[in-house]
Amino acid sequence: MQIIPVIDIKDGIAVHAVQGRRDSYRPLVSRYSDSTDPEVLVGALCAALPIAAIYIADLDAIMHARPHTALISRIAAAHAGLRVLVDAGFSAAHSPAACAAQENVDIVLGSEALSSLAELETLLTALPVGRTFLSLDRQGERRLGCAAVFDTPSAWPARLIHMNLSRVGSDGGPDFAGLAELRTRAGPARQLFAAGGVRNAGDLARLAADGIAGVLIGSALHDGRLDAASLAAFHG
Repeated sequence: MQIIPVIDIKDGIAVHAVQGRRDSYRPLVSRYSDSTDPEVLVGALCAALPIAAIYIADLDAIMHARPHTALISRIAAAHAGLRVLVDAGFSAAHSPAACAAQENVDIVLGSEALSSLAELETLLTALPVGRTFLSLDRQGERRLGCAAVFDTPSAWPARLIHMNLSRVGSDGGPDFAGLAELRTRAGPARQLFAAGGVRNAGDLARLAADGIAGVLIGSALHDGRLDAASLAAFHG
């Protein structure tokens, strides 16, 4: 199971995400670095943890259409062996082409930013095969974005992220019920990634037993509840 640290960028710095309340996010306090500079923080995480990928949520792009394309490009260039998953509110109006130009960047298409099923299909067709994720975004039980994207599994790519924002930074545990429901609908051929609520190694063990391909983790890494030793047992 792949362990993928999360860095949320707002106002150009790394912030602590809590339950999707983006206007109240505060600068990140991480055991791995005293800096909130995303470039410094990525370097510190790579040095300290057994990881092969990192997830960057560009909230300035998602919220205000001010993407940090150059910043993300520098991070990807500095860590050529790292897969950099980027969620920057990509849509027909905000093309992922510039980010996708770097070979170690994977594009996350978030349902929150999509206005139609046709928009998703157009973006997937234009992007390199095997370098996309679809994030099916929820706030609790509420689906975010175009309903048709949720309701049309035949249009989904091979890799899916179950993102429940209400669980992010909440210490409430992953949305196991939502993950199970999505697994049933997605079928065995797709890889499912869990996002939101991971607290400890017990949560990781349950997710691994449920066949989850990867886990996005923020708070539990940065505050030290999960460290290199606890991740090594699951990372693969």
